[in-house]
Amino acid sequence: MFNVIKKSMEVDGRTLSMETGRMARQANGSVLITFEDTVLLVTATASKEPREGIDFFPLIVDFNEKMYASGKIPGGFIKREALPSLQATLNARMIDRSIRPLFPDGFRNEIQIILTTLSYDGSCDLGALGIIGASAALSISDIPFIGPIAGAAVGYKDGEYKIFPDDEYMKETEIGLIVAGSKTSVCMIESSAIEKTEDEMRDAVYFGHNHIKKFVEFQEELIAECAKEKMEVVVDLTPQDILDELEAKYGERINSAAHTLGKHDRENAFDAIKKEVEEIYTESLGEEVWEEKGRYYKSAIKELIKKHVRHAILFDKHRADGRGTDDIRQIVCEVDIAPRVHGSALFTRGETQSLGAVTLGSAADEKIIDGLGEEYKKRFYLHYNFPPFSVGEVGFMRGPGRRDLGHGMLAERSLAPLLPSKDDFPYAVRIVSDILESNGSSSMATVCSGSMAMMAAGVPLKRAVAGIANGLIMEDGEYVVLTDIMGLEDHLGDMDFKVAGTTEGITALQMDIKIEGITKDIMTIALEKAKVARMHILGIMDATISVGRTEVSQYAPQIESFPIPSESIGEVIGPGGKMIKSIIEKTGVQINIDDDGICSIASSDKPSIAKAVSIIKSIVFGPQPDVVYEGEVVRVEGYGVFVRIMDGYKEGMVHISNMTEGRLSEVTDMCNMGDTVYVKFLRSERGKIALTMKGVEGNKELGEEYFAKSANAPRTNYDNRSQGGRGGRDNRGGRDSRGGRDNYRDRNRKY
Repeated sequence: MFNVIKKSMEVDGRTLSMETGRMARQANGSVLITFEDTVLLVTATASKEPREGIDFFPLIVDFNEKMYASGKIPGGFIKREALPSLQATLNARMIDRSIRPLFPDGFRNEIQIILTTLSYDGSCDLGALGIIGASAALSISDIPFIGPIAGAAVGYKDGEYKIFPDDEYMKETEIGLIVAGSKTSVCMIESSAIEKTEDEMRDAVYFGHNHIKKFVEFQEELIAECAKEKMEVVVDLTPQDILDELEAKYGERINSAAHTLGKHDRENAFDAIKKEVEEIYTESLGEEVWEEKGRYYKSAIKELIKKHVRHAILFDKHRADGRGTDDIRQIVCEVDIAPRVHGSALFTRGETQSLGAVTLGSAADEKIIDGLGEEYKKRFYLHYNFPPFSVGEVGFMRGPGRRDLGHGMLAERSLAPLLPSKDDFPYAVRIVSDILESNGSSSMATVCSGSMAMMAAGVPLKRAVAGIANGLIMEDGEYVVLTDIMGLEDHLGDMDFKVAGTTEGITALQMDIKIEGITKDIMTIALEKAKVARMHILGIMDATISVGRTEVSQYAPQIESFPIPSESIGEVIGPGGKMIKSIIEKTGVQINIDDDGICSIASSDKPSIAKAVSIIKSIVFGPQPDVVYEGEVVRVEGYGVFVRIMDGYKEGMVHISNMTEGRLSEVTDMCNMGDTVYVKFLRSERGKIALTMKGVEGNKELGEEYFAKSANAPRTNYDNRSQGGRGGRDNRGGRDSRGGRDNYRDRNRKY
């Protein structure tokens, strides 16, 4: 029934295999890719006819995480997979970025790539594995695809690079990098790092690329045996005669508009040309012909704009806003924009502007990540918003899309390595970047505003972090690398090369290209230019704020953390959480206790924190010597009183002999039920606490006359003076009544 074709290869002592012919046979192409116990089904499907009336390539990549793959049942009420997780969305976006440039120009058939996790053991990165699978599924299908390519995940630790590191290795890695490419070049990079040099990052990329060459050859073996004949490609390209006609009529005006300074003035000049073309040709061709062919005239104008902008940069060395190839737009940095926000900063670079806002929270505000891997909490996360007004447009305010999630994660990875440890700074940290203006590289503006906002919030960052985006224009072997690209250069250029880092090194690197790949020489130039630009931006940021403030905002919660013995955690929480709930109700604080015994107490009111700390320490450690405790008398006996101390969480007994310096005749001569007394700790035996009132200020003073009278009074059996009606030993089973203080000392040794 099945014609299964399977290939295998060894990767760092582990087995990578691909097979086709057994699953999903009705897709145009399907591959089951296995790495150890991780299994990914990748399908590629195409519509039979091209989509009419569109000027873009309709590619969809869906990453379908199945929780059963790692032996989990989904959470929530419905207990089934719903919206894709953040990581699944980022994986889909990364695969899309890798393969999108590798389809024929003008190809308009709808293509859908679906990646489904069937099994997951944490042995490799699913995104990198998915790039290999997507390329293989497309390559063996009848869908036109300029491949194959492959992806590789790279880690770095102890001076050595590792291919496809597992989840445990990645917890300690100094570089986490995913690279995609063909045999000859690199086409996509996504990475994070702990302040690594340009050389270390480049070496990581090409360490991965050396393995990519092997993965491509591995695919070629499968392709040679089972690839289908490619479908006939119907492309939708602008007719050359229309291009030539519009170039002759409008070429000079388009070239002039391309040199217009200012985003809006330049766009207005382009829009005027587009409007004129539509009006003239609607009239000359007639409305019916324009309805049919008008889109070609519109696309021709777009292609001519692209041609003239690129030509001016590459051959005239003239950028659209008048800058040189290495010039950075004017930068303005400000902090404390919003007074009630815990920390805020406004970063403006040319016509790109990011408002960064920091909110500090307690451990209860940490984000729970429950994906295919082990569930964990994140104490730092960043959210990126791109409202339509930032580009002067009208649009719906919906939830974040893939682009927003990707930009936010890139900025988050850029900043995360510089955060202090939880021991040094026990706060959860949330950054929100609202893009107020956009004309290129808003994600790198987010890195800058986020860094300054955290310093303004009192987060003790190790160093400031800045980001820059570089671009590339390449034609016929000639190329130029641009520093600080604006939106037009990103849209019409060949590369978006983003680098974030500190004065000490790189913390994140991302690259997307629209051509088949770039060389090592181009990457070296881009990295060096990015370093120079980063240092320039950091200098401007440092002039505004260079270190984290010594105190957090008065509006931020105050947090105090301290360790408690792990065996005492249950005592603090109490049965069903009764104890910890009562502490929270009494003090109004937030309390979090980690599994390792770190107790964090958060509140905007410092006295409330102190009270909660005192209560918890009293539960865990009990009363301490030489500390005076205020307490309430809750029980009176002939031999002493029971006093509730430490906000009622501990109770001890004051023996009659420890109530005052002199000889006391009756317990009630010193205190009664409900009285407030002041005591010190004496000792504890078998959980019973003995207290003393002797010499403690604040208690009742009886005077010399009382003690003189008491000295002449006859001694009585204290057991017979029980206020609780229990009597002495002779009242409890006929034992002889010996009286005297010695009897009571013996009876109360346990206290």
